[in-house]
Parts: sequence; C-alpha cells; structure tokens
Amino acid sequence: MKLISKLTLFVTLSKLAVVLLFVFTLPYLIGGIARDYTDSYLLQQKQKVLEVVTKNGVNTYLQGKESYGSYTMLAEEYISLEPTEMVDESDTIFTAERIIESDTLNYRVLTHAFLAGEKKYLMEVGKTIATIDQYNRPLQKIATYVLLGLILFTLIIDLFYTRFLLRPLGKIIRTKISNRKFPFNENSVPIRTTTTDFSYLDTSLINLMQQIHEAFEKEREFTANASHELMTPIGILQNKIENLMGEPEVGEMVQERLIGMQRTLNRLKRIVHSLLLISRIENDQFSKNESISMYELFDDIQEEISHRLNDKEITMEVDISKNIVLKAINRDLIFQLMYNLINNAIRYNKQNGTIRISDKMMADGGCAITISDTGIGIPDEDIGTIFNRFKKANKSEEAGGYGLGLSIVKSIADYHAITISLSSEVNNGTEFVINFPCELVQ
Repeated sequence: MKLISKLTLFVTLSKLAVVLLFVFTLPYLIGGIARDYTDSYLLQQKQKVLEVVTKNGVNTYLQGKESYGSYTMLAEEYISLEPTEMVDESDTIFTAERIIESDTLNYRVLTHAFLAGEKKYLMEVGKTIATIDQYNRPLQKIATYVLLGLILFTLIIDLFYTRFLLRPLGKIIRTKISNRKFPFNENSVPIRTTTTDFSYLDTSLINLMQQIHEAFEKEREFTANASHELMTPIGILQNKIENLMGEPEVGEMVQERLIGMQRTLNRLKRIVHSLLLISRIENDQFSKNESISMYELFDDIQEEISHRLNDKEITMEVDISKNIVLKAINRDLIFQLMYNLINNAIRYNKQNGTIRISDKMMADGGCAITISDTGIGIPDEDIGTIFNRFKKANKSEEAGGYGLGLSIVKSIADYHAITISLSSEVNNGTEFVINFPCELVQ
C-alpha cells in the first residue's frame, strides 16, 4: 500500500473513531450539563425565596399556616416550606419522587434548612426530570451535526494537505526510481521542495545514481579497451604457433603441445569476442529496427545446431506459431540470445534428453517463449547469480564453461527491455521463460 493511502486511511479512521467516541459519550455529557444547569437554577430559586423571606417575612408564603406548597400549572416546578428540626443548614440536591395531585413525578430536588424568627423551616425547590430531559435529544442532534460537519471539514483539509505534503515524494519516485533504465544516461534534476527530508532523499538518490553511472562507465570502458588490446597479442601468438607447427623439424610431441596452446588461445579469443559483444551492446552500438518471424528464427537455430543435437541424441520439440513476428529488434542479437539458451540446454542436458520450445500470447499483447530441458538442472544457490559474468552454471567438469553465455543473454534482454525468468530442479532440468513486451510483438 502506498504511503499516501496509508496516511489517508489513518486520518479517516482516526476521525471516525473520534465521531464514534463522541456519539457514545454525548448522552452522558448532555445529561451532566443539563443536571448542572438545573442544579444552578434550583440554587437561584432558593436564593429568591430567601430574599423574599428576609425582606417580607416567612408569612408571605405561609399566610398563617404551618406549611406552604406551590407548583406550576403543569407541575414542572414546585416550592414547599415546612417546619423542621434539622440542624444542618447546607444545601442538598438529589433526585426523588414526589406525589402531586395523586400523580407521582420524578424531580430534581434542592433542600435547604433556614431560620425565620424563632422557627426553623425546611425549604424544597424541585424541577421535574422530564423537563430536564426534553432538551437532551435536540441538543444531542445539534452537537452531533456540528461535530460531523467539523470532522468532514477537517478531514478534507487533512487529505488535501497530506497530498500536498507528499507531492515531492511522488515526484522523486516518478523521476528517480520508476521506469528508470540502467545505465542512467540522462541528468537528474533536483526537485523543488521545502521539506528537508525529501530534499535530502532526492540529493542522495542523485548522488547514488551518479556514482553507479560513473562506476558502470569505468567498467564498460575497461572491458572494451581490455578486449581490444587483448586481440592483438592473441593474433600474434596464433600466427607464431601456426608458423611453428609448419616447421619440419618440430617433433610430434611438440606438435601436440602447440595444438593444445592453439585450443587455449581459441577459447581466450572467444572470451574476448564475447566481452566485445557485451561492451557493444551496453554502448548501444546495435540498431533496433528489424523484424523477424519467431518460427523462422528457431528453424535457423535448429539447422545450425543440429549436429550438436545428434552428438548427444537429444530431441528438440519446437511448437512456435508462424504468426508471431517481433519488431523493433536486432535480429542478430535475438538470434544470439536464443542460440545461447538452446546451446546451454544441449550442453547441460543428459544423453537422449529432450528440449521443448513453445510460445504463449499474453493478455496484454506480449509474448512468452519457454525453453525447457531435461538436463542436470541448476542448484538453488546458483540461480540468483546465473547471469553474472564468469559465473559457471555448475562446478562439475561436464558443465564447464566460462560464464559469458548467459551474461550475453542478459545484456541482450536488457537492451530490448525483455524479461527472463527461470526455474530449475537439480537432475530434472531447467526452464527459461523469455517475455517479450507488447511493444516488440507485431
């Protein structure tokens, strides 16, 4: 999951958690606020009664009676006064039932004992719970709507700001990482950002790519120069050996040694030619404007390599459609790629083994060529480095080689944006799958 998706998900879920927490706690909050307001209202009513008693006397309420009781028309509030022997004059607020005209109602009640003249009276001021609760639901709705509006507003702001904040990171990924083809020939332009971390990351990637490019250029230059320089002494040595072999006084034993030296020089010459080919590929010295039929290509390879198939009595089964045509490629390089893979399939195959070649059209318009054999296979520890230069496919004497065949295959594949995957099992064979993108398939 992308970073911006994770941040968006986190912001959304955190806002949702706040909403759910508020929705669950809102009734308790509103109820507490309503009770606090009611208690404050009861205290105000008590104070008004005390002010009247202080100013006009308690008979203003009692009017010659022992006690007093009064309530509003709907019995929403009431006040009562009656004689008491209570000593504590502090206020007490509680919820209790009161019977008003044979009707039992729940009230929030404040009691207060006070002295009027020589008598002590207990005052009760009450307000019905129903009156308190009737405002809870509207208040909850209003508070919920306001909170949802604020949450939505802040969520939109957070998402826009997150996208704005991460925009330089996305640009770094697009320009420095995604769809970059090695070697990095184009110059990288630093992105414009006020975020120090992104600027540091961008600068580090640019420096890293420059270092990789410089190291690659040095290696490529060394390979090309060394290969060119080696060809001259090899040619001189071959001429001298051929001249020595033509001398009549050279004995049979010396002739055999000269022939062995000639074989060694030929192997060295093939290595140098392979290095030169890799160097030319990496320096983009081959055109890619040709087309070729895959059926005809494998037909040519089979004809050229038939003697090797006969020597090991290997059967090669080719199931390639005549309709598959590659375009925008270099024919000689693609021929070399397939030839090397088939040559390896013969070299590392068993006597009377089999090589199978088939094709498959992909849903995106690309094409996959599969080359499988029944050979000795590749150990798991070698699969990761099988395309490295001078890496032998197997340490056994039978599987000897100089590790440049598959390196050439990898260079040609990278040059054409072709991907190669392989699977292998020791003693059961190897399978290479060459995937041609739709841009190369006609």
